[in-house]
Amino acid sequence: MFRDGAGRTYVGYAAHCAGLGEATDTNGCQARSVPLGTTVRFAEGATLATGGTTLGRGTLAYSSWRTMRAIGTSDNNTCAANDFALVRVGKAHVGKVNPTVPFFGGPTSLGTGAQTGSQVYSFGQSSLRPTTVLSPKTGLSLGSTNGGWGIDVYTATPGIPGDSGSGFLDDQGRAIGTLSTVAIAPLAGSNGLGNLARELAFAQRHSGISGLRLVKGGAFTPVP
Repeated sequence: MFRDGAGRTYVGYAAHCAGLGEATDTNGCQARSVPLGTTVRFAEGATLATGGTTLGRGTLAYSSWRTMRAIGTSDNNTCAANDFALVRVGKAHVGKVNPTVPFFGGPTSLGTGAQTGSQVYSFGQSSLRPTTVLSPKTGLSLGSTNGGWGIDVYTATPGIPGDSGSGFLDDQGRAIGTLSTVAIAPLAGSNGLGNLARELAFAQRHSGISGLRLVKGGAFTPVP
């Protein structure tokens, strides 16, 4: 969860979720996306058979993919790993947004990455996973990638399609990344994250959203 200088509320997720290409399109500087202002629906209980229960609505307010195309970003590392978008929550639904990560709590602050071998935590809720029993995830950082723009992690269970945009915490509860890809290397079933500190800094420079910042959540309780 994020807020701007005017107190407006945003939910972060992966820019590729608003992409118009194939699932294999991972270069945000080349892939096309839906326009800003597109309506987004927040829902719970979605499955392959049903869209779930609508909790609220918002609008796409920022996309790193659209922004990189617009300003002519060409650095391969940035294009590959800067996968971050923001949905501005409608005024009528702001009270329903909770910044605390389910199950684990946090984030306690914004982190800068995770050392290789350190513990990571996340909670994903994909429509391809009909139960939340496997939503809490713990695992290890495999180290930074893409010149520091990305982080590889391995968790049990791994993130799957639909979990994209899930936030990842380090062993201190600091927000370090957003789920972007399912990888086959360096470890099959590992996940690629965008480094949230870099993604957010990029958004602060280029989104036009003044005062954009991460909102802290409740107490962090690292559960093995």
